[in-house]
Amino acid sequence: MRAARLIKMVLLLQSRPTMTAAELARELEVSERTVTRDAQALSEAGVPVYAERGRAGGYRLVGGYRTRLTGLARGEAEALFLSGVPGALREMGLEDAASAARLKVSAALLPSLRDASRTAAQRFHLDAPNWFREPETPELLPAVADAVWDDRRVAARYRRGTEEVVRDLEPYGLVLKAGVWYVCARVAGDGPFRVYRIDRFTAVEAGEERFTRDDGFDLPAFWAERAEQFARSILRAEVVVRLTERGVRALPYAVDALAAREALAAAGAPDKDGWLTVTLPVESEDVAHTQLRALGPEVEVLTPAALRMRFARDAGRLAGLYGD
Repeated sequence: MRAARLIKMVLLLQSRPTMTAAELARELEVSERTVTRDAQALSEAGVPVYAERGRAGGYRLVGGYRTRLTGLARGEAEALFLSGVPGALREMGLEDAASAARLKVSAALLPSLRDASRTAAQRFHLDAPNWFREPETPELLPAVADAVWDDRRVAARYRRGTEEVVRDLEPYGLVLKAGVWYVCARVAGDGPFRVYRIDRFTAVEAGEERFTRDDGFDLPAFWAERAEQFARSILRAEVVVRLTERGVRALPYAVDALAAREALAAAGAPDKDGWLTVTLPVESEDVAHTQLRALGPEVEVLTPAALRMRFARDAGRLAGLYGD
């Protein structure tokens, strides 16, 4: 336990010029008194940890001290090689850099761990795109990715409906969602953060000017919030349906899963025939017609009347086809 903590402390000090006792205590989840004892133990073991007193003081390594990665266990080494997504790295133009980094890490590992990259690759593979969809890499993705890694402002031309708009953007982060690439960016000049589909960019030009990142921006949290907002924003209509027990089980697979679960949770008890009446948010009447048809006779549309009539016409056509 303590040995692992001491190694982590050295690695933390390697990654930053100076760290205060409070910062180290927070990262290591120990008290500042323990940090002091651990620093002394490292110093006695020959690791040049230097403590500077005063308001601006802290702990640092002197003489450019570096430790090798020979302390990695097999599970840690395999997890390290799992951290890259080869397809995504290739699409962003980072495959060569990632390959070089993996080779350097492999060279630093103990001989008994150098097969970690192969064993990890044989046990996990990420296939991001949806089924029945041919993935397409946006032509301008490498240019956007370069700007993201380098914190450079870009002048971007973007298709919005039938028109094109030009925006000066500060690209903060990339997201790959179900095979589609997005960039989370802020309009230059302290504008709001927004999400753009990269395949809708028609031109991207990175300038020489770098922007200062907002330290409070959290990419995973921002994406999760916007994704939920988007999912809810497109559900602008409601339908009322009756479902059989089988229809209840199948509903989350036919429509938006979150909307289905919330609608089922808010429903009352089934009627005497076992049918459950549900008020369901949907994107539109057309979309509801397409989605609910997958449930066949396990669903009956009650309202709106126009949608009920569409299903009645569908039923009539099916009866004509299969009447014999």
